[in-house]
Parts: sequence; C-alpha cells; structure tokens
Amino acid sequence: MTQKKYETSGNNAVHQHLPGLLRVRRPEKRRREEKGEEEVERKIVALQRIVPGGESRDPREVEKLFEETAEYILALQNQVKTMRVLASFFEGLGKENMKLGG
Repeated sequence: MTQKKYETSGNNAVHQHLPGLLRVRRPEKRRREEKGEEEVERKIVALQRIVPGGESRDPREVEKLFEETAEYILALQNQVKTMRVLASFFEGLGKENMKLGG
C-alpha cells in the first residue's frame, strides 16, 4: 500500500485532495445568498406598494421605508380602535332606541 504525499504549501492537503467538492459548495452558497437577496428585494417592493408614498421612494432608502411602514401600522391600529369605539357607540344607541320603542 502506498501512502499519498500531501503538499501543504499555500493550500492544505484537503483542498488539494478534494478540489471538486469545494468548487461545488461555493456556487451553492452564492446561489442561496442571491436567492435570499432576491427574496428581500421582492418583499421591499411589496412594502413599497402597500405603504402610502412608498413607490416614490428610492429602493436604497430601506431604513426610511421601514420607519414609514411602522408609522403606517400605528395609524391603521388607531383607525381600528376608533372604528371599534364608534361601532360600540352606535350599537349602544340602537339598543337604547329599541328600549324606548323607536
């Protein structure tokens, strides 16, 4: 049985012995990273469509878009609370009118 002699100058023995395996992994990692970046970009575009004034923003101003999104969510929450109060008020008026025969 002959023993393989590994050179370790520059690259380690594993790199020299398994170059094909290493080449396969790096492109896969890049593809995953690119796919992740594409997914993030897709979500940013979706946010730009939802948030008022978002489409006119520069896509590189992501931080500002996130701030605007947070403000928009708070405004929507306040609108929902207001509508619930109004609905409750009018429901109470309806019940009161029924008691009075109206």
